[in-house]
This record gives sequence, C-alpha cells and structure tokens, in this order.
Amino acid sequence: MVRSEANDVAGYLAEVSEERRDALARVRRLCREELKGFDEVMAYGMPAYERDGAAEIAFAGQKQYISFYLMRSDVREAFGERLAGQDMGKGCLRFRRPENIDFDLLRDLLRATAARPGKIC
Repeated sequence: MVRSEANDVAGYLAEVSEERRDALARVRRLCREELKGFDEVMAYGMPAYERDGAAEIAFAGQKQYISFYLMRSDVREAFGERLAGQDMGKGCLRFRRPENIDFDLLRDLLRATAARPGKIC
C-alpha cells in the first residue's frame, strides 16, 4: 500500500486489500487491548500508537508484506531470541503472508512495550 491519506485507522483498514484486512484488524485489536493509555493515531500514513506524544508501535500493509513497527530498542533487545530468524529490519518486523503472523509474539511485544516507557529509536 502506498502511504495512506486516511484520517483514522478505520479509514485505513477500509483501504487495505481484502486479503490483508482481517489480519491488520486483528493487529489493531491487539494494540487496543494491550496498549492501555496510548493514543491511536495516523502517523506517516499508517496506524500508530503513541504514549506522551511519541509513537512506540505502528503497523502497515505494504506491497510485499505486513509490517509491525517496534520503535523501542529495549524491547527488541529483550526479545532477541524470539526475534531471531524473523524477517526484521532495524525496527520493522515483516510478515510476507497474513497467515504467518505470530500473534502471540506480537501480544508479548505489546505487553512489554506497555509495561513501562523506554527510549524510542
């Protein structure tokens, strides 16, 4: 997906391909369940979750994959073993197919992020 012009996350989800919509909606539900006290916003054309005005989590449906952005280096380091072998950039966990999303891993990453503030990379 090209950078979305949607005003909110519901509008964003309405724009994504049907093939990926359910998986992205599930990622959103996880974020809303686990990130209590965070604000759900659109940032850089994708859904993001901010605490004290700083985005710590985001997700997006890209052309080749679904991406989950984890902007906290401390959480990435704490989950080093579980993230090993995953398709991961500096702060982006990528899933080529919706059925390959490890929702248990995402939930644990979200819980660790929500547990306490940390440095945003």
